[in-house]
Amino acid sequence: MVDKEKSKQSRHILELNCCAQCLNSISLAYRRFKNNLSELLDSISLWQKTLKVIGGKFGTSVLSYFNFLRWLLKFNIFSFIVTFSFIIIPQLTVTQENHLQFTGLEFLTGAGYFTNTVMYYGFYTNSTIRHGNSGASYNMQLAYIFTIGGYFRNNFINPHIYSRGIAKLIFCWDFTVTHESAVKLRQKNLSTEVRENLSEIRQENVKLTFNQRFVRFSAHVAAWVVSSGVAITCCFLANHSNPGAVLLLPFVVSCINLVVPRFYSMFRLVERYEMPRHEVYTLLIRNIFLKISIIGILCYYWLKIVALNSEECWETLIGQEIYRLLLMDFVFSLADSFLGEFLRRIIGMRLITSLGLPEFDIARNVLELIYAQTLVWIGTFFCPLLPFIQMITLFIMFYVKNISLMMNFQPPSKAWRASQMMTFFIFLLFFPSFTGVLLKPSADCGPFRGLSSFIESIYSWIDTLKESSSYEWVVWIYQNLIGSVHFFFILTLIVL
Repeated sequence: MVDKEKSKQSRHILELNCCAQCLNSISLAYRRFKNNLSELLDSISLWQKTLKVIGGKFGTSVLSYFNFLRWLLKFNIFSFIVTFSFIIIPQLTVTQENHLQFTGLEFLTGAGYFTNTVMYYGFYTNSTIRHGNSGASYNMQLAYIFTIGGYFRNNFINPHIYSRGIAKLIFCWDFTVTHESAVKLRQKNLSTEVRENLSEIRQENVKLTFNQRFVRFSAHVAAWVVSSGVAITCCFLANHSNPGAVLLLPFVVSCINLVVPRFYSMFRLVERYEMPRHEVYTLLIRNIFLKISIIGILCYYWLKIVALNSEECWETLIGQEIYRLLLMDFVFSLADSFLGEFLRRIIGMRLITSLGLPEFDIARNVLELIYAQTLVWIGTFFCPLLPFIQMITLFIMFYVKNISLMMNFQPPSKAWRASQMMTFFIFLLFFPSFTGVLLKPSADCGPFRGLSSFIESIYSWIDTLKESSSYEWVVWIYQNLIGSVHFFFILTLIVL
């Protein structure tokens, strides 16, 4: 009996060991599959290797700029696919011949031949597209407003999580990395992140003296005065500019965006912030006020003066203005990267060696991206092809900025982390509102011609659905959910 019990126990233990081995094998196979899939996705991800090199050499603060640029590129690719699929392609099926002659200047002015193309709002039809008597109908008004609305709603915030402390030292190494160059790059990334963590831990709050507080307060006042003066200048220029000089306003605005942020950056010499993050956020806030002043004045000019006083298609005119601003900003950004940053390196290395190589100005470069994307954000309603144009400019700017970074800049002298900067940048991006949809559309152009407001197309659609019993559920959803103030109030409470 004892031998039988021992044999049963041994068989039971053997079975448990077999089950444990099977589970361990399955778990190991799953982890390997997960790691291989993660490596595959990383390998096909856009600019993944380049971003690792940037992060290893310059740290996560500079890397956050390039991550933000890549995110904007993906966002505009998605936006272009949506607008091209639901607005541009249907309009191309009923496009009439363009009798204007193409001269090439249209690439600079955005006017001329481009006016009567799918590039601008005024070219789109306000009728329901139908091919044949039995073909399905396509309401261009609803397609236009729902597509643009879906574009605005598309907000992908994907905050990056950075591990800290001793876990970064012990548990972060990837033992599947065996190639020598990959190992060195991984070591460099790890050492940079650890250096950033230690630098942030060591930095403590320092009590400011009266002189330091006075200097920083004076710098804030000076920045506010400059931003106000820029706004007044843009307002005067917009109201008194020569209609023939269509590139004058974009040129002046781009000059302001090039010079004033550098003037703000000089304040760091007297303010002397202890933490680089505080310095960057201060510059961000000052540049935000500058950009808001410029964009606010331009929006007021477009929506209150051009829209109300123009006898032409004011939506197309605004689209052309935004196209010129975006194009001029891109030209100035290229010139600044190729000439300005290169000359600064030559001066620091050969003429005034005490200056040395400059550090990458994160605040200024990020605000340039946000400014350009804000123009696209505002102008997509008036120029549906702006996401495609921005997609091309961002693709070019990534390589230009990467080359300039490696040639003309040095790593930050003070290491610091940027774990929340990605989400902060995206939050700043979605700041502008769209008051243009509240105005009366042009009477002779665009998909909303003849309506008292853009939103009236939805009201007309709902009234049409009420006549059909099969669409009563759509009407109920609109009346009780979408059109209900109480529903949005409860939804806001739940979200908050």
